[in-house]
Amino acid sequence: MENRVVKISKFLSLALRHQPEKIGLRLSESGWASVEQLIEASRERGVEFTLEELQNVVDNNDKKRFSLSEDGLWIRANQGHSVKVELGYAPAAPPEILYHGTAERFLTSIKQQGLIKGKRHHVHLSADADVAAKVGQRHGRPVVLRVNAGQMHRDGFVFYLSANGVWLTEHAPVQYLVF
Repeated sequence: MENRVVKISKFLSLALRHQPEKIGLRLSESGWASVEQLIEASRERGVEFTLEELQNVVDNNDKKRFSLSEDGLWIRANQGHSVKVELGYAPAAPPEILYHGTAERFLTSIKQQGLIKGKRHHVHLSADADVAAKVGQRHGRPVVLRVNAGQMHRDGFVFYLSANGVWLTEHAPVQYLVF
């Protein structure tokens, strides 16, 4: 059962964050897709799941990657998109310290460029060092960086808090990072 949940979750990430066109899905400007169309398009591409299974993935995903609309007719990824969407999050004042989990092999680049968003819309930060460590271990030997987010904010950097508690910003320059 767990493998099935992971398979559906990974498929949802592909469809709702990175390549909706790959399954013939169209996202709204704010990233929403019709649940009915998602289930149908998925079935046509050999990834079948029920509405109940979809609800289970949304409710029980440990990173709360997805949200359903209040009426349950629409679904979207909360952040992490590589396709153009406007999630509509309002700027928010971050805590003084946030954390970023990465792999040790990326440190040289980070020390030169700071944290950059790459193909995504934002740099992802966490209020919890343990969560950041889990993120970092997905890419290799984990390293957790401290980000002086409060000072960044006072210096004019804009932060957003996503629906699943991930802090987002455009860039975190080196001078705000503690290695």
